[in-house]
Amino acid sequence: MLVMADISTAAQPAMSPADFTGDTASLSPRGLFFTVFPSIMLPMFLAAVDGTIVATALPAMAASLGEVERVSWVVVAYLVAATIAAPVYGRLGDALGRRRMMFGALGLFIGASFLCAVAPSIIVLTLARVLQGLGGGGLMTLSQALVGEVVPPRERGRYQGYLASIFVCSSTFGPVAGGWLTQNLGWQSVFWVNVPLGLIAFGLVFRLPVRKPLQTALDFDFTGLALFSLTIVPLLLALEQARQFDLAALPLAVGLMVVACVALVLLLRQQEACAMPLLPIKLLRMAAIWRTDLMAASVGATLVSLVTFLPIYLQVVRGITPSEVGLRMLPLTAFIAVGSMMTGQIITRTGRSAIVPSLGMPVVVAMLMVLALFSPQLSLAQLPAVFFVIALANGTAMPVVQTTVQLVAGPRQLGAAAASVQFSRSIGAALGTAVVGAVLFGALTATDPASAKLFALLVETGPKALAGLDAARVAVVQGEIADAFRLAFAAIACFALLGAVMAWTIPLRRIDADRKA
Repeated sequence: MLVMADISTAAQPAMSPADFTGDTASLSPRGLFFTVFPSIMLPMFLAAVDGTIVATALPAMAASLGEVERVSWVVVAYLVAATIAAPVYGRLGDALGRRRMMFGALGLFIGASFLCAVAPSIIVLTLARVLQGLGGGGLMTLSQALVGEVVPPRERGRYQGYLASIFVCSSTFGPVAGGWLTQNLGWQSVFWVNVPLGLIAFGLVFRLPVRKPLQTALDFDFTGLALFSLTIVPLLLALEQARQFDLAALPLAVGLMVVACVALVLLLRQQEACAMPLLPIKLLRMAAIWRTDLMAASVGATLVSLVTFLPIYLQVVRGITPSEVGLRMLPLTAFIAVGSMMTGQIITRTGRSAIVPSLGMPVVVAMLMVLALFSPQLSLAQLPAVFFVIALANGTAMPVVQTTVQLVAGPRQLGAAAASVQFSRSIGAALGTAVVGAVLFGALTATDPASAKLFALLVETGPKALAGLDAARVAVVQGEIADAFRLAFAAIACFALLGAVMAWTIPLRRIDADRKA
């Protein structure tokens, strides 16, 4: 039984043991874990870590391949491709089987990693990163959906907690690993390492049960894919332009946003008329789905904005060295995983789901407002305690997000549900960092345009941008940036507040133990 307000319209046929050639129903919880989790953990890890591992290798890539002005496309290309791939793999996984599509995504990811490692130019490397993103986006979506396919509903919260912790830890581990590999083995090694790990993942996927697809026909929506791409690519490029804090790029960003909006209107009209749409519009209209996806976007905006801008705050405003930043931020990056796993255990043991982020997200809002109002009074010893509370409370959201959308969507649309979460989280992260950056830059521009230019240099080159200034000017700039960061923390708190409102209004509040779907 599912306790919620609007789920009856989404009821789907339950899956039975006959749907599998491997009988997972007879496995103990421990046996199920060791059969399923390693097979989805490594693909998830590969996809998440590859979004961040190249960040610290970019200078070495630019030095080796030239065209430094284009090196950021190595990161952007992966993000764009992975975002577009999410609904594609969701749709194909529902129709053709997720295990089969996982093999395809892994093959594409491994092959693209090889091409990245041997790329002779930035252009070729960028094109290879597009292919890698198309594979990585599938690994993310399929890993999440496979939990809903082979794990009983009451147990899914625990598994989603594990996956959320893998995602956060791998995203945090990526820059550290990328820096070490680049320094000791060259930038190509950040791609070569994917080949043996991908082959191991390939072998582990063979252990997953083979499920008969619940959909019998595939009529792929190529028109929808084209319009979706025409929406996402300009949108993400516009947000990337906004993150550069360059007023000269504003006309281009506005033009890209106009193209994205027009394409979105056409996409929605086309999806309404399509018999087998790429995006499940009817599903996304359900309160439990769109509110949960919006919570995922809010959490993505909150977390990624903090991880992006806190290092700048700690170095410029607090004056700590780059090597100390990682240690000071460790409570933020590590305890999100702890919060996710604790939430998963609570769902499994009690069946209560949305109540956990309903209590956790207001705590995130409160701690961010503490930073906004009182950060000048907080010592360096006190900041990690604030980061710890934010991380633990923020970790309550993602296991609930995936568990909710999968239960509401039912077995026939597990892939579409998982894809909607991945898409929402990516857009939220990109939008969140752009908005917070705009708040920082706008506040500094209004106060002191010269400080705004210095801030842009700080974002691009780090603390060395202040090297030529006298101590008095550095103190003034630091003070102005500190005030701007207080507004930025308040902006991030607004994202967290939206997530809290969505958590309180999700219709699905509890998963009963006898649920079979």
